[in-house]
Amino acid sequence: QVQLVESGGGLVQPGGSLTLSCTASEFALDYHAIGWFRQAPGGGREGIACISDSGRNRHYEGSVEGRFTISRDNAKNIVHLQMNRLKPEDAGVYYCAADPVWMGSRIDPKPGYRAWGQGTQVTVSS
Repeated sequence: QVQLVESGGGLVQPGGSLTLSCTASEFALDYHAIGWFRQAPGGGREGIACISDSGRNRHYEGSVEGRFTISRDNAKNIVHLQMNRLKPEDAGVYYCAADPVWMGSRIDPKPGYRAWGQGTQVTVSS
């Protein structure tokens, strides 16, 4: 399994915006669905958003629906997570992963997935 690389995190005030990026140098993302996961301090990794390989299908965790947008540019081998109207509870380390599983009401990592990268830290604070 190839690790994906996350970037774009930072410190933002409540109500602000950030755009996260997920790339891979030697792995073609375009044949894979990609998911974003968040790990809050002291918590487990939670699925936030996922997008199909074509980009046609997208799913979101309920608390970010309408505020976050996942998108991809297969020509550039990149997946973005645009986060708007950020809240303190959105804070955490964000990871992207290949081949997530949409469970109908939540997003799970692929069973046995271990290629987690370092993630990118998002802090929402005034």
